[in-house]
Amino acid sequence: MTSLSFEEWQKVEIRIAEILSAEKVPDADKLLKLEVDLGGQKRQLVAGIAGEYSPEDIIGKKIPMLVNLEPKRIRGIESQGMILAATDGNGKPVLMHPDREIPAGSKVR
Repeated sequence: MTSLSFEEWQKVEIRIAEILSAEKVPDADKLLKLEVDLGGQKRQLVAGIAGEYSPEDIIGKKIPMLVNLEPKRIRGIESQGMILAATDGNGKPVLMHPDREIPAGSKVR
């Protein structure tokens, strides 16, 4: 495991995103294309959660997202961030959610 300095950690920006839309990426079993709201700012991203979550089941969910990650093209789709998920004992993704109502765009500290 690589360690980050405190200064490096301070550069990481995580915010709560609300999933507005989700759809399967064509010809990809594990990928979903998501549109999320970060409190008035919409972003598109690709997440490797389609094996465990169907698009209709995650719309409206609030999840933590790394927002200051350099954009990357995945299967021809620009991904403008990364959702944060845990993995279970079988290596499958598990979405994390706030335990009470919180606005989209709230900063995670």
